[in-house]
Amino acid sequence: MDTRPLILACDHRDGTLARKLAAPERGSVRPGPPLTDARIEVSASLRESLERLRRERPEVLVIDPLTPGGLAELGALASSGGDQLPVLLVGEHGDASVLVNRVEGSVPWDLIDRRAHPGEFRLRLERLLRDARLRREVGELRHRASHDDRTDLLRPQAFQDLLQGQFSAALEVGASLALIMVDLDDFGSINKRYDHTVGDAVIERVGAAVRRTLRLEDFAGRLGGDEFAVLLPYAGAPEATRVSERLKDGIVRLSGRWPEFGADLTLSGSFGWAVFDGLQPPSVGDLRLAAERALREAKRRGGNQAVGAHELVVHTSNGSPAPE
Repeated sequence: MDTRPLILACDHRDGTLARKLAAPERGSVRPGPPLTDARIEVSASLRESLERLRRERPEVLVIDPLTPGGLAELGALASSGGDQLPVLLVGEHGDASVLVNRVEGSVPWDLIDRRAHPGEFRLRLERLLRDARLRREVGELRHRASHDDRTDLLRPQAFQDLLQGQFSAALEVGASLALIMVDLDDFGSINKRYDHTVGDAVIERVGAAVRRTLRLEDFAGRLGGDEFAVLLPYAGAPEATRVSERLKDGIVRLSGRWPEFGADLTLSGSFGWAVFDGLQPPSVGDLRLAAERALREAKRRGGNQAVGAHELVVHTSNGSPAPE
C-alpha cells in the first residue's frame, strides 16, 4: 500500500495540468527529483474530483478549473471538505482576487499562472506539502495535549475549560445544558485482583463505550482514574436520562470473560446528572457540584444506576428539607 501523501490534481480543463506535473525536470529552478515523497493522482472532471474527495482525503489539491476564476468548482469542492485542504489554484493573472478572498483563512492557498514552468509547479507543491505536514503535526500535538492517552477523551483541564465555555454560551442565550458525572463501581477490586494491565484495558474500553454513546455535538472527558464526565449541549432532563441509561448499559455490556487476561469481570457504573435550564444553577461550579452530589447518591444507592440532581433533598439552616 502506498502510504505517501496524496496530491489530487483536479485537471478540469484540458489535460495541461496532468502534463505539467508529469513533465521531467529539465530546466527546473532547482536540481534533483522533486516530490519523491508524494504521489500525484489526476481527476479529469468536477464529478470525479468530488467522488475522490468523498473516498479519501488528499494532502493538497491542485485545481485547474474549467470556469473563470474557478468559483463554481471551488464552491462545489468546498462542500465536500475541500475548503479544509491546502490548494494550488491554476489560473490567469486576473484570478488573483479569488486568492485574496481566501487569505484570511487558516488553510494555505497559492495561485500559479497556467503558463508557469513545471519546476515552478513542483516547488509550489512542495511548499504546500511542508505547510500541510506542519499543520498536521501541530494539530496532533494539540490533540495529545488536550486528550487522555488511554481513552482519547478530554483531559480534566481541557474538559473544565470546555464546560466553562459551553456554560457561558448557554447562559448568554438562555439555552439548556446537561452534565453527567460517571464513576465505575468497585473498580478498585479489579486492580487488587488482577494487575494494572487489566484495569488499564477496562478504562480503554469504557472510554470507547463513552465515545460510541455521544452525539456529534457532545463532549466527554476522563477526569482521573475511573471517573468520567459527559457534557450535552442544548439538552435537558430527558436527554440526560436517556444518555445516562445508554452509558450504563454500554458499560454493563463489557462484563464477561476477557480471555486475553484470563479474567471474568463484572462491570457497572454510577451516574449523576444535573441540568442548567438557561437560568439555574447560577454558575458552572454549582452545576458541577449538583452533578457530583447526584453521583454520590447513585453510589450510596448501590451503583449501576443514574440519579438526577432534581431527585435530591437538602436541608436548610433550620433543619427543614428543601428541594435542591
